[in-house]
Amino acid sequence: MFISEAYAQTAGSAPGMFESLLPFILIFIVFYFLLIRPQQKRAKEHKAMVEGLKRGDKVITSGGIVGKVSKVVNDNEVEVEIARDVKVKIIRSTISQVMDKTEPANDDKK
Repeated sequence: MFISEAYAQTAGSAPGMFESLLPFILIFIVFYFLLIRPQQKRAKEHKAMVEGLKRGDKVITSGGIVGKVSKVVNDNEVEVEIARDVKVKIIRSTISQVMDKTEPANDDKK
């Protein structure tokens, strides 16, 4: 009579630790396959492209400068000719695209 019906009902069981973490686990899995994994793949492809640079390759830098690799200075730098007799040293990782790959010279003497 004086007891409300809300107090008379039985309390439901509290969700377990696994059930409360399940949405976060699912969100992480979705982020991994939609964001993290493709980004790692692109980074790996860019690293392989930059490591494969050689003299004569036509490249585009991340700043939009188009030039031709005239000299590979060391593991981190290349010298790019952006105009006749205008050469600049740039960091390899700033190269965003290789437009034309040069073919390796054949040693065949026919």
